[in-house]
Amino acid sequence: MSLYRDTGVVLRVQKLGEADRIITLVTRKHGKVRAVAKGVRRTTSRFGARVEPFAHVDVQFYTGRTLDIITQVQTLDAFGAGIMSDYQRYTAGCAVLETADRLCPEEGEPVLRLYLLVAGALRALAERDRDSSLVLDAFLLRAMSFAGWAPAVRECARCNEPGPHKSFSVPAGGSVCPRCRPAGSAVPAQDTLALMDALAHGTWDVAEAATPAARREGSGLIAALLQWHLERQLRSLPLVERKPTPAP
Repeated sequence: MSLYRDTGVVLRVQKLGEADRIITLVTRKHGKVRAVAKGVRRTTSRFGARVEPFAHVDVQFYTGRTLDIITQVQTLDAFGAGIMSDYQRYTAGCAVLETADRLCPEEGEPVLRLYLLVAGALRALAERDRDSSLVLDAFLLRAMSFAGWAPAVRECARCNEPGPHKSFSVPAGGSVCPRCRPAGSAVPAQDTLALMDALAHGTWDVAEAATPAARREGSGLIAALLQWHLERQLRSLPLVERKPTPAP
């Protein structure tokens, strides 16, 4: 029997048989892990509530033939308590989890940076100190950077000419200069590009001062970029409630 431990965030759960579940986590050392939690759907389960989406846990696994088996779980952070009672934060959190699941399709490949990004985004949503839309967009931009898809904002995506540039092309990968501008490029406000740059680099005073119009336009561009690179729609993104929320 081979045992190993790791810390991770629960991304999703699936029913298995009458009482079990398959738990998908993004972990610190082992990347994406899919493991069986036996008996967690029974009311007598010892750790059923600890392996729900948004949970940040310390887990012990037993290496199985096809799927590993979860043998112990200890809660590190119950992010769900601060997220699931607020629809806007819940929908943003679901988008974070689905994005992380899509970005690490290979099981067992270490993705420490993505794990840290997911845990940080969920912590920010649960603590409710920042607007959930800004937290989500900052996560999506940094997750794209992790995947090698960081959009060009300060320079031309094609020739690297320093900006700012007026045009923005999703297929090209960001801002484009007049010489490289493809047909059909968008012309976002400069405030929108400044917001995206601030979110990517964690300049929160600039991001939080952005206008509602810049936030809406930035969210649309970020979602379009992510789904262009993923080559598929994310089911959770259309459900995200984007209205601005006042700081507490």
